[in-house]
Amino acid sequence: MARVTSADPTGGTLLLVRALLIVNPMATATSPRGRDVLVRALGSDLKLDVAETRHRAHAVELARQAVADEVELVVTLGGDGTVNEVVNGLLADGPGSGVPALAVVPGGSTNVFARTLGLSRDPVEATSELLDALREGRRRTLGLGRTDDRWFTFCAGMGLDAEVVREVERRRGSGANGTPMLYVRTAVRTFFTGTDRRHPALRLSWPGGEPVDDLFLGIVSNSTPWTYVGARPVQPTPRASFHTGLELLALRRIRTLTALRVVRRMTMRGAAPPRGRSVVTVSDAAELTLTADRPVAVQVDGDYVGERKSVRFRSVPDALTVIA
Repeated sequence: MARVTSADPTGGTLLLVRALLIVNPMATATSPRGRDVLVRALGSDLKLDVAETRHRAHAVELARQAVADEVELVVTLGGDGTVNEVVNGLLADGPGSGVPALAVVPGGSTNVFARTLGLSRDPVEATSELLDALREGRRRTLGLGRTDDRWFTFCAGMGLDAEVVREVERRRGSGANGTPMLYVRTAVRTFFTGTDRRHPALRLSWPGGEPVDDLFLGIVSNSTPWTYVGARPVQPTPRASFHTGLELLALRRIRTLTALRVVRRMTMRGAAPPRGRSVVTVSDAAELTLTADRPVAVQVDGDYVGERKSVRFRSVPDALTVIA
């Protein structure tokens, strides 16, 4: 798929790898000085151009231009939102041999995608790991998820989880720091005072399955974990993988005791998904659709993307090559 040239066999500078580094200057985990260090480290081994994002969806534009310019490698320095925008730019015309490879340097507050790939949480260490992977020719081809109009790398959701994301984004826009505790506090507040826990709006359908009505939320995963609370992974669908179809967790009830049981199971170590009469799961699905009788909040890779009455989720195998 990607055309990343092999490394110098002596272990020296990588040969003929033309790369674009897309930097989110607002990324929370790096300082301007730290970003300069990372740029110099990457630039010493790659034929590197650097572009900073200026507004929402700018990374989509930059990645699309990288495809048109026949860049071989696109590196992101930012959080999951930056990664998602870049993926959507790279795959704007779908997967194919002309799509550059992707590499990720974590710079956000959570960095789910980078951590799922096994990269260090420290941006400097992750940069060193990336260069080692390039020198050694290590790459992976991943399956991704797609909503109606947007790719996602690790998760998407409709209902309560998206309402939490929406509120977190609102609070961050007002100056709050995007810490794990902000997400925890916002989730608790939204659960008790910000969501309708009496009138389920969602209906689940998928090819070959019986439709399920009266759902309060649906979390669709392309990998695991779904997110992190500090160092602890949160796994609503622990069997999810980049190399299988989509996994879904949905809830018929979100009463307090039900929610506590589900959250406890999601944060336990091991590979057992949440269970119970209120829990609906689907595994290895090629396609899923959630519809609603009213507009419901939707999130994609932890970004709020608005309210919709219907979302179709699809699994796309072998969609993108990553260096990791």
